[in-house]
Amino acid sequence: MRTDSSPGSLPAREHLPAAGAGTPVLDVVVPVYNEEKDLGPCVRRLHEHLTRTFPYAFRITVADNASTDGTPRVAAGLAADLGTVRSVRLEQKGRGRALRTVWSASDAPVLAYMDVDLSTDLNALLPLVAPLISGHSDLAIGSRLARSSRVVRGAKREFISRTYNLILRGSLQARFSDAQCGFKAIRRDVAQVLLPLVEDTGWFFDTEMLVLAERAGCRIHEVPVDWVDDPDSTVHIVRTATEDLKGVWRVGKALATGSLPLDRLGRPFGDDPRDRELSGVPQGLARQLVGFCVVGALSTLFYLLLYSGFRHFTGSQLANALALLVSAVANTAANRRLTFGVRGRGGAVRHQAQGLVVFGIGLALTSGSLAALGAASADPDHSTELAVLIAANLAATVLRFLLFRAWVFPDAEPTAPARESRLPEPARRESRLPEPGPQGSRLPESRLPETHRPEPHLPDPYRAWSDATVRPQPVRHPDTDHSRDAR
Repeated sequence: MRTDSSPGSLPAREHLPAAGAGTPVLDVVVPVYNEEKDLGPCVRRLHEHLTRTFPYAFRITVADNASTDGTPRVAAGLAADLGTVRSVRLEQKGRGRALRTVWSASDAPVLAYMDVDLSTDLNALLPLVAPLISGHSDLAIGSRLARSSRVVRGAKREFISRTYNLILRGSLQARFSDAQCGFKAIRRDVAQVLLPLVEDTGWFFDTEMLVLAERAGCRIHEVPVDWVDDPDSTVHIVRTATEDLKGVWRVGKALATGSLPLDRLGRPFGDDPRDRELSGVPQGLARQLVGFCVVGALSTLFYLLLYSGFRHFTGSQLANALALLVSAVANTAANRRLTFGVRGRGGAVRHQAQGLVVFGIGLALTSGSLAALGAASADPDHSTELAVLIAANLAATVLRFLLFRAWVFPDAEPTAPARESRLPEPARRESRLPEPGPQGSRLPESRLPETHRPEPHLPDPYRAWSDATVRPQPVRHPDTDHSRDAR
C-alpha cells in the first residue's frame, strides 16, 4: 500500500463550463488484451453512440496491455480512421495499470472506462458521467445489483458477484453495491489525488479505488445498468477471486492500522462559494458529540462495574480512583479512534498522558463529591454513592469533552491546517476545462504520479497524442492477467 504520498486536499466540486470546439470533456478508456476480433466493432459502436448522443466533445482511448495478436494494428487503424480515437501501448498486462497510466496523463476533466465487450448498455453512459460534469459527484459506477438493473448472466457468476460484494460490505464497510462492473467514471481532479494511493494493477484496482474514495469522503454515484454476460469471456475466475481476496486483506489492514493518509483529503464544506469564506467555524461538532456520548455512556457503565467490583475489597476512595484510572485509559483510546478519527500510533503516548491529566480533574470532582457525601452522612447507602458519582461524572464528562476537543485532539478537526477548507484560487479552478494544445504537443510529465515518472536517463514514455501508437516506459509490477471483465 502506498503510504509515502502526500495527497493534499480535494478541490471543490464545480460544474464544468461549456467546452470549446475540439476540447474533450470525456475520455473513455477501453483496456484491451488480445482483442483483435472485438476491438473494431466495439470502438466504432461506442464512437457512433457518443457522436449521436453525447453533448460534449469526447475522446476514446484504446489502452493495449501488451497484446500479442493483431490488436495494436487494429487500434492504429481505428485511430487513423476516427479522429477522436487514440491508442496507447503498454508493455505489461494489467487493467489497473492501463487505467492509471492513461488517466494520469489525460487532459479531459472526466475520465471513464468500459470493457471491450460492451456488456453494459451504452444508454447508461450519459447518466454515468452527468453527475461528474455537473459537479454533484466525484465518482460514478454502473451497478448490476441495483433493484432496477436488468442483468442476464449465469447463476455461477451471479453468486460470485453477490458474495464478493457481501465480503466488501462485511470486511471493508463498503456502501457501494457493485465494485466489479466494468463501467466507471471519475473526475480528473479527484483521480490525481487518489491514483497515487492505489497499489493494485489488475482486477482489484476498481475496488481499491472505490474503497479509498469512500473512506476519503468522496461522493459516489450509482447508475442501474442493463448488462448481458459475454459467453466468450476469458476471465480466470479462481485466480481473479484469489487476487481480490488478497487485495481486500491488504487494504483492510492498511485502513485498520491508519497507514493511509486519507484523513488529509479534506473537501470544502459546501460548493457554495460562501462556504469557503467561513473561517474559524468548527465543523463536525455534531458527529463528535454523538461519538463522545456513545463512548461516554459505555465508559460510564464500565466505570460503574469496576467501582462495584473494587468496592468489595477496598474503601470508596481507592475503588473510585482505580475504576477511574482503568476506564480513563480505555475512554481516551476509544475517543481518539472513534470520536476524533485519529488513526495510527503517532502521538498515542502523548494523548494518553493528556488523558490522564483530564482523568485527574475528573478524579478531583468525583472524590470531592464522595468526601462531601461522607461529611453529610456517616454511612451512606451504596445506591446513594452511585447516584452522587453519576452526577459528578456528568459534570466531569462535559469538561472532558471540552478538554479533548480543545487540548488533547485539537488537530483532529476538519478545519485543521492539514484539511484546510479554503482553497487557493488556482486549486478551485483545477476542474475547469484545459485549453486545447497543438496536435503535436507533448503531454506534461507532471500529470504522472511519482511512481510513473521516467528516470532522467530514460526516454520520455509519452509521445504526442497522435495516430501513432504510444509506448510508455513499463512500470515494474507483478504481471496480472488482463482479459475482459464479465464477472
